Amino acid sequence: MQAEARQLGSEERRRFNRVDVNLLGRFMREDRTEYPCRAENMSPGDVAITTAVRPWDGERIIVYIDHIGRLEGTVVRVSDGGFVLSLKSSERKREKLAAQLTWLANRHELDLPEDRRHERVEPENPLIDLVLEDGRRYQARIIDLSLSGAAVTSRIRPAIGSRITLGTTQGRVVRHLEEGFAIEFAATQSRETIERNLR
Repeated sequence: MQAEARQLGSEERRRFNRVDVNLLGRFMREDRTEYPCRAENMSPGDVAITTAVRPWDGERIIVYIDHIGRLEGTVVRVSDGGFVLSLKSSERKREKLAAQLTWLANRHELDLPEDRRHERVEPENPLIDLVLEDGRRYQARIIDLSLSGAAVTSRIRPAIGSRITLGTTQGRVVRHLEEGFAIEFAATQSRETIERNLR
């Protein structure tokens, strides 16, 4: 099993080019314990994770990475500073991941992080309703708002990548914060639209 995973990992490294990403995240081991980590570089077939925790070779891991979402795979290489995960995913998932990595690579080359590409907006009332995919409704407080997304404090912590409606504006969760999460809107808003939708 471990030999197969190692062979798969080397095949994936030959098939795909890795992209330097430097993204924060967290991962869950087979015993269901969770730890913080950082994705150093990745391809649609594997990801290099930096962490102080040392999993065992061949261990199955689930990792949640900012801007990427949930990935799972098998540890194919372990070092003192982290490990390499060979990803288990469908062809469709790999195509989506390749598109995400292309966007991230271009974003870094252009020095246009999504957090700063649009002007900030001051909401009249920072308290807002948010609705999850399953229809559950909660109240949140906006701590940062732009035409492309928002950061909110909330007692809930939806999974990265999950769809969410803030006021009447749809988006998805892209990052977890210490006391909340960040949302990227499905479409860039105008100042008039965002003020109306989040009123």
